[in-house]
Amino acid sequence: MWDFDHCDPRRCSGKRLARLGLIDELKVGQRFRGVVVSPKGTQVISPADREIVLKHGVAVVECSWARLDDVPFNKISSPNERLLPYLVAANPVNYGKPWRLNCVEAVAAAFYITGFNEYGDHLMSKFGWGSSFFEINKHLFERYGGCTSAADVEQMQSQIMEEMEASYAQAREDNVPAYGEDLLIANPNHVVGSEGDDDDDDQDEDKSGDEAPAQGESPH
Repeated sequence: MWDFDHCDPRRCSGKRLARLGLIDELKVGQRFRGVVVSPKGTQVISPADREIVLKHGVAVVECSWARLDDVPFNKISSPNERLLPYLVAANPVNYGKPWRLNCVEAVAAAFYITGFNEYGDHLMSKFGWGSSFFEINKHLFERYGGCTSAADVEQMQSQIMEEMEASYAQAREDNVPAYGEDLLIANPNHVVGSEGDDDDDDQDEDKSGDEAPAQGESPH
């Protein structure tokens, strides 16, 4: 990960992974040949990226949603920058919010979508709330995992959101509360430099009993 120290080191999911020896820190300007989950990406991650992940791994930008303007994205170099498709956060700060994944969720999602579920599970097992992330998004991972290309994933994402909109429209017509309707919003992560949330977005519960890791949430 490229870590920009935007969050409390005692409460950051990325730093927790680093303390556990599960992620390495990259220097600004250091080239990475694997998949980088980044808002600079021009295509979504897909099962077609499996070989890249197998050979070179996954990297993430660890920073705050509220401080994207401070990140020198032009100095973060990779030929394989990727966006994540529609997913829902399970971390304590942004639980239930679409797109607002923190660092560990973003990396795990990349592994799940490219077929390395055991890696995703291992990372999420280090957080007390971690298993919820896969359970909440299981149906999405299954559908994205059945795609063959980035174009297929984008098409599937559009289909999923159309289905959600149709479901909510029907619920409104029937005058029935539409659970989760607030989840149907556009991905805010395509534009580098958006204002983001005012939250310290990486506030994760630390399963080991240390002070609750926080979220300098990764903008994916």
